[in-house]
Amino acid sequence: MQMLEAEIKRLEAEYNMFFAGRLPRLPWETRKHVEALVKRYDRMSTKNTAERFRFGTLQARFASFCELWEKQLKAKEEGRLPGRPRQGVAPPSVTPGTAKAADESPAGRSAEERGAREPVLHQSTLRDPSKEPDRLKELYHQLAEARAKAGETQIPFHRFAEVVRAQIAKHGGGGSEVAFRVEVKEGKVTLSAKALKGE
Repeated sequence: MQMLEAEIKRLEAEYNMFFAGRLPRLPWETRKHVEALVKRYDRMSTKNTAERFRFGTLQARFASFCELWEKQLKAKEEGRLPGRPRQGVAPPSVTPGTAKAADESPAGRSAEERGAREPVLHQSTLRDPSKEPDRLKELYHQLAEARAKAGETQIPFHRFAEVVRAQIAKHGGGGSEVAFRVEVKEGKVTLSAKALKGE
């Protein structure tokens, strides 16, 4: 499992370098190697529940990355990706109070005007990411797609998951669900979090 996780991280890094213009061609050899590892582990039978769960998480993560890379490759071919690479990979901007603020009209701006300038691209709720991998994956997919369309640098899935877990611990410490929004604020794609009261 450690080898598979390391190879997925390596492949992710190589794809990021390719899309940033630092690799001349797609990392097909590394991808074929990772695909072979996934197939090999998929055929193996293990009674260890933790190992099965870990493999399932890695397998879903790899599948999500492949889908994202295909979309980015298509965007690159259509000229929708920026030509110059951006240095560094920043985690998504998580603004805990933005979801609440979005329900209130700031002075000098109507709700209609705010909605036009700051569209909500996706909404989701999470209580425990380890028990809701599909929701976590979908939220990441929506954020990644929005960042790709905006020409923003992608972030690794594991860093995204850490941010989500931190926000759930902060806002849903009592076991309540936390609402997440992928939205555009001042031209930048952000991920906002807000505790759901009375759940």
